[in-house]
Amino acid sequence: MSKTRLVFFALVVVALIVVGVSYALRTTDRSPLAPRPDPLMVRVVVALPVEPFVRQAAEQFNAEKHTLEGHPITVDIVPIDGLVALGRYERGDMDPLPTVWIPDSRYLVELANNTFKEQRGRDIFLTGGEYRARPIATSLFCWGIWQSRDEVLRAKYGGEISWQDIHDAATAKGGWPELGGKAEWGYFKLVVPNPRKNVGGLLAMIAAAGEYYQKTRIDVADVTNPEFQAWLKELMGAVTDFSSLSSYSVENLALFGYSMGDGGQLLESDLLVNMAGIQTRWVEPMVIRYPQYITWFDFPYTIWMGDETTALEKNAALEFERYLLTPAIQQIAIRLGLRPANPQVPITGPDSPFVHWQDHGVTVVVQRSTRMHPPDRDVLLALLRWFDLNVYER
Repeated sequence: MSKTRLVFFALVVVALIVVGVSYALRTTDRSPLAPRPDPLMVRVVVALPVEPFVRQAAEQFNAEKHTLEGHPITVDIVPIDGLVALGRYERGDMDPLPTVWIPDSRYLVELANNTFKEQRGRDIFLTGGEYRARPIATSLFCWGIWQSRDEVLRAKYGGEISWQDIHDAATAKGGWPELGGKAEWGYFKLVVPNPRKNVGGLLAMIAAAGEYYQKTRIDVADVTNPEFQAWLKELMGAVTDFSSLSSYSVENLALFGYSMGDGGQLLESDLLVNMAGIQTRWVEPMVIRYPQYITWFDFPYTIWMGDETTALEKNAALEFERYLLTPAIQQIAIRLGLRPANPQVPITGPDSPFVHWQDHGVTVVVQRSTRMHPPDRDVLLALLRWFDLNVYER
């Protein structure tokens, strides 16, 4: 073979090796010269009741290493009470600005959006289209009462528990013996979340006002009515000590038992996730009863649409939203006492607390049609002001 032909074949072999190595490096993405796509951070500020569900889903999402257009997506969870988050948004104290806000209820989003619309001339949180706010789970307020206390109250006042029954029990001068209970129970002790630490406390007062006035929409005139204020003060006076309460009233109930309270209107999901622990620790179980006027929490997944986040970041937030609504992840929500937002996911199942605790009053389908209308900003401020002046000692 001539020298020229050998050189030619050598060049062909070298070229093939170069092409093969280049292709291998491109397909394995191991080239030290290839630019690495920047990671996409989805920072989610989430309401306290739904934080365990969203955090567990985020940890699983991150472990699965999801990407968008080659960019790795990382979800970071920051738990903040919905009312506190609303204040931070409106004061401009959200730093760094979250990509997503999951408050307790859609009305908090509407309040924040109204403020931003006045400032910027456009919506920051959308109600329509692909980026609209959508629930990732739901829950509702219900009565959680020790079984022995529930039997006495139902015998005294009839089949259902109402805020008026609780008020009358709270103001009984003879305490539990006057109601038909045991002397060692003392006086009726109400459990309500601290309105300054948990938006649920405010919504409990809204629910009480709804039953007092027998209507689903409360206005400022209702809050400032002296007769209602006197009634509400007697009712809230049955709470043992607001100043010592944490944000998690049901956890306090599980820890301190009867000394913490006899019962109150609390979030169904919080009660369900603590039912087993309460029964184990205190032997006596709690029962769940549903009020006439229902207060729903819809936990809307709300994407920030301002220029502070890029289109890729917004779309990465959409990826996590879709993940939260998948049947497998919605099953996590159910196990944590939340009702699924995906209508294709049944609430029943072998691990469902809604089935497990049915003998203790839990209802899979809530038939009540009297849903409390969300309060506006003026009503919230009026209730908070009344609470600070009449009940809460800082």
